[in-house]
Amino acid sequence: MNKNKADENMVLGKFSSLKLKALVIAGFLLPAFGTYAEESAPDTFTNPIYENGADPWLEYFDGNYYLTTTTWTSQLVMRKSPTLAGLADAEPVYLWSETSAERCCNFWAYEFHRLKGPNGYRWYMMFTSGRQEDLGGQHLTVLESAGDDPMGPYTLKGSPMPDSWNIDGNYLQYDDKLYLLWSEWVNAGQEDEAQLNWIAEMENPWTITGERKVLTRPEYDWERSGRPVTEGAETLQRDGRTFVIYSASYCDTPDYKLGLIELTGNDPLNPNHWEKNPEPVFERGNGVYGPGHNGFFSSPDGTEDWIIYHGNSKETDGCSATRSLRAQPFTWNDDGTPNFGEPVPEGEPVNVPSGEDGPFKVTPQGTSFVIRNAADNQCLADADSTAECTDDNQWVIDPIGQGEFRLANAEGEFLTAADCGTDNSAWENKSCQKWQVSTGENGYLSFTNLESDETLQGQWQLSTNEPVVMQSRQSGKVASLKNNTLVQQNWVNEASQHWYIRGAEQGFVNFVNAANEKCLAIENNSLAAGATVTTGECASDAGQWRLQLHSSGAMEVISRHSGLTLDLASCGLKEGMSINQAPANDTLCQHFFIRQVQ
Repeated sequence: MNKNKADENMVLGKFSSLKLKALVIAGFLLPAFGTYAEESAPDTFTNPIYENGADPWLEYFDGNYYLTTTTWTSQLVMRKSPTLAGLADAEPVYLWSETSAERCCNFWAYEFHRLKGPNGYRWYMMFTSGRQEDLGGQHLTVLESAGDDPMGPYTLKGSPMPDSWNIDGNYLQYDDKLYLLWSEWVNAGQEDEAQLNWIAEMENPWTITGERKVLTRPEYDWERSGRPVTEGAETLQRDGRTFVIYSASYCDTPDYKLGLIELTGNDPLNPNHWEKNPEPVFERGNGVYGPGHNGFFSSPDGTEDWIIYHGNSKETDGCSATRSLRAQPFTWNDDGTPNFGEPVPEGEPVNVPSGEDGPFKVTPQGTSFVIRNAADNQCLADADSTAECTDDNQWVIDPIGQGEFRLANAEGEFLTAADCGTDNSAWENKSCQKWQVSTGENGYLSFTNLESDETLQGQWQLSTNEPVVMQSRQSGKVASLKNNTLVQQNWVNEASQHWYIRGAEQGFVNFVNAANEKCLAIENNSLAAGATVTTGECASDAGQWRLQLHSSGAMEVISRHSGLTLDLASCGLKEGMSINQAPANDTLCQHFFIRQVQ
């Protein structure tokens, strides 16, 4: 059940994603490092991994876990880490925000799936949201990624059913067809009210077509604790068999649990082609209450199957922020059905997923940077040499937590300190493959190895060969030129949102806009906080910028002219909010991810 980019035909519903910790380093001029000895990565973790982790969805993709959980806000948050346990401290990244009244609020149950859409493989983020005043308007919304990065940017595609109450959306891919799974109430307020899981065929990942059919209804007593509920249908496929694991009973009770149905025929829309297991397959135990709303993923080496779910620590806890993120491996019965066992007790060591520490070669998702040495105008090739600036000598600078980074090239090799091996090598989670990055006042970057405490010789400048976008870490929207003024907008793949990072004087850079081929600049060379950012002359100090890398992987973009940083006005979420210059205050409103356009 391993999913990777090389195998486009793997089934859905098997993988997952997670979180990183904010390490604020003032000015990003790092203090002197201590001497680091080689440390082995922990080989166990304990549940719960992450508090306030309701309705989790996780994918392991290109060397990282990606995680989303319910926020109850108007912002969609994702966390990322190369290790499952690292999600506990992973920094939040807000990928989408909404202010439209009909879908602005109460964000629930995000799921993101890599599907083949009209423009090739993309990530489709489906979540539940509605109006601010109550939960009566909750319904599904679907976003589409710009390329193959689960962190986007994303664009709005639509709602499969905007005019009815529907939640907990998921996909089933079967026999070259795509189906939507979701949950909704019937006969609300009446004696026979119930929450059912439904299924319908899809025309594309955001549009259903044809008749809607009931998939599950609460028939057994164990599906009716508190209220008659079946929801959160999740797909699990193995050896040609298709299972749907769903959550049963009311989430506000300790008896929220998982049930199972199997497709025993060949038509997912035919209720007679599904068979329900008469007993729950995962329920409270070992001091864990209300385990449910699950997902599945495979270990990095594909040898283990894992379940991720939320649970409570107390019998009296319910549908609230008390629900925490948990994960554990599961096995298979002799008859081919999944065996989830019992919830692992809190604090009991669990072995980390197999293959997490490699060795493997992979290029993590992220922008490919040209890292050029000022001394010889050549590019970083390995820890002790430079070479001609080819596509092979570009690097993804991937955050791995605690203010550390790994650098991967197009061959999937990781920058490794010379005393650990002269050539770049496969990822093995060694300290000699981890780097701290700082920026000097002249704009040049320094790379210091975590193990040896030695800094790569040279003065290093970043640039890009391909267009990029600047995505706000606060709103998920991207920096766009509107009437030659810098504002934030949802991603729509327009030239006004495309930027090329070019080398300028010393280690400073220009941001060249694809629409007018001019450079991002401070209007009228102003030194004032709040001054408008526009485009102008590339050679002026007001058109040159210093990049400071934050531990989340986001950048602060600092004017060479004023020393002030790009700042999202009022930290606003609305379309059209201006991006001005302001004194650095280390808030998310001044952090921008450099995402590659694909």
